[in-house]
Amino acid sequence: MTTPGDHTIFVTGSSRGIGRAIALRLARDGYDIVLHCHQRREAADEAAREIEALGRRARVLQFDIAQREQAAQALLQDVEEHGCYYGVVCNAGITRDNAFPAMPGEDWDSVLRTNLDGFYNVLNPLVMPMVRRRAPGRIVTLASVSGLIGNRGQVNYSAAKAGVIGATKALALELAKRDITVNCVAPGLIDTDMAQDAPLEEIMKLIPARRAGKPEEVAAAVAFLMAPDAAYITRQVISVNGGLA
Repeated sequence: MTTPGDHTIFVTGSSRGIGRAIALRLARDGYDIVLHCHQRREAADEAAREIEALGRRARVLQFDIAQREQAAQALLQDVEEHGCYYGVVCNAGITRDNAFPAMPGEDWDSVLRTNLDGFYNVLNPLVMPMVRRRAPGRIVTLASVSGLIGNRGQVNYSAAKAGVIGATKALALELAKRDITVNCVAPGLIDTDMAQDAPLEEIMKLIPARRAGKPEEVAAAVAFLMAPDAAYITRQVISVNGGLA
C-alpha cells in the first residue's frame, strides 16, 4: 500500500461503532486522526489512546454537527492551530424511526439536521482550506442502503441519506479538478448499537449473504477510498450490504 505519510484525517462520530472502526483502521494504515464526538467524550478519548498506541497522533473535537456555528468554530479553530486535513469522513448520524403518519415533526427535523445538514455544517468550513492546500485530498461520506432503496419506518432517514448521496455526487464534480475525490460508502445492516432495535430476523432474510456486516468491513471500504491509489475514483457510491441492494 502507498504510504500516506503524515496526512491527517477527520472522522465524525468516531467514539463508537462504524466511526470508531474507521478511525482505528485509518490509523493502522498510517494516518493521524482527528476524532469527533458529540456527547461520548470518554469513549472518544479512549479511541484516541488506542490510536496513539498504534504510533499515530490523535486528538478529539467535541461539538454537535447539527449546530452550524458550533461546527464551523470548532473546525476552523482546529485547522488554524494544526493545519488542514488530507481527508474527511462524514460518518456521524442518528435515527428516529417511526411509521410516517405517526412520525413527530421533531423526529423528522432532528434526523435531517444531523444527517443532511451535518454534511454542510462539517464540509463547508473545510472545503476551501483543502483547496488552498493545493494537494490531493479525500472526502468520504457515509450514506445507507436506506438512502438507495428506502426503508419502511425510516422515511426521514431515507430522505436524509438520499440527500447525502446527491450532495456527495455534486460536490465531487466541483472538486474533481482540485485533485480532491468525493465518494460515498453506503452500509446495509451492520452489527452496531444502532442496529439493535432493527427487526433482525426479517432483514436477514433479505440479505443474500445471510448475515450482518461488521464495522471493520465498512472501514475497509473507507480506507480504500482514502488511499493515494484511489486518486481516479470519485463521485461513486460503494455499497457494503451483503447484496441487499
